[in-house]
Amino acid sequence: MRLRKDAMAEDEPKGSPWRAVVGLGLIVVLIVGVLFVMQQLRHAAAIQDCVASGRTNCAPITPGR
Repeated sequence: MRLRKDAMAEDEPKGSPWRAVVGLGLIVVLIVGVLFVMQQLRHAAAIQDCVASGRTNCAPITPGR
């Protein structure tokens, strides 16, 4: 019984492991980016809440400025 080349090729996994690594890296970069944006938005919302409550010293004090 002879197997055709097409039948043998279907049993092999498609794609290379590098594609999976690149895809995983892209997902990690996207997650880190989303977390960074969420942190910035949370900080901006806290300052807006402070200003909305009528305070005048809402900006954080940064050293060296």
